[in-house]
Amino acid sequence: MANLSQEEWSSQLEQDDNAFILDVRTSEEVEEGYIPGSSNIDIYLGQEFLEELEKLDKTKNYYVYCRSGNRSGQACAIMNNAGFKNTYNLEGGFMKWEGAVVD
Repeated sequence: MANLSQEEWSSQLEQDDNAFILDVRTSEEVEEGYIPGSSNIDIYLGQEFLEELEKLDKTKNYYVYCRSGNRSGQACAIMNNAGFKNTYNLEGGFMKWEGAVVD
């Protein structure tokens, strides 16, 4: 897992042909806006979160975010334990995001 600043995350993401953007916030939070192209799996789902992770392609590079960066950091650690090699946590989360947003 790597913690990336907002700038590092967005510039690396732009150049990554194997990227998957994962939003681990609640559906209520997602309704307030999200990063374009992201998929949502709520980390608070617990076992269901793990089951949904198992459906994902472990060869992709995962750019993970939440509201502030805490849950996404936890999600990256969980993903690494589950066999995902490349996970990138967005420091500061969606609250600090200055890129494009769907709302």
